[in-house]
Amino acid sequence: MTSTAPLSPTTPVTPAERPFLVVGFDGSASSFAALRRGAHLAPLLGADLRVATSWMIPAGYPGANYGSWSPRDDAENLATTARTYLFPGQVPGWFSTVTAEGMPARVLLEQSTGADMLIVGSRGHGGFAGLLLGSVSTAVAEHASCPVLIMRTAPTSSPSNIDADSGAVGAHS
Repeated sequence: MTSTAPLSPTTPVTPAERPFLVVGFDGSASSFAALRRGAHLAPLLGADLRVATSWMIPAGYPGANYGSWSPRDDAENLATTARTYLFPGQVPGWFSTVTAEGMPARVLLEQSTGADMLIVGSRGHGGFAGLLLGSVSTAVAEHASCPVLIMRTAPTSSPSNIDADSGAVGAHS
């Protein structure tokens, strides 16, 4: 039987029952907004935060040579960017990153299975700039098994980092 009492950041829970949030991160402005929101909410909810990035081999000509470029390395660099953006010093135990091969929407749907919330930006790097929602945010909003929060970029927002202990938003140095 599971308890329906809300968890506080100090409520001890086993890893199997600890709530978690997933943030989709592609380095776009709205994914930074999603990242900041996830890092703010996680400690308030007593939840872990998992930042997910994805990568794929681009469609091209058979045998195409991409030189030393690696989409996997790009995705891993994005995960590192997310971590160091939020936590320039020590990374809290409730934060993790995952990099997976596949279409972004599919990866996010898989990573958010069992999550308490999936947080994504409204627009990524691709597609048509005039659309309100991108294809990934539309797909996860329609198919996710958990609540989805879609973040838009506020024109007045400024970069910030999150204090690992309190979850407080502070000025990014």
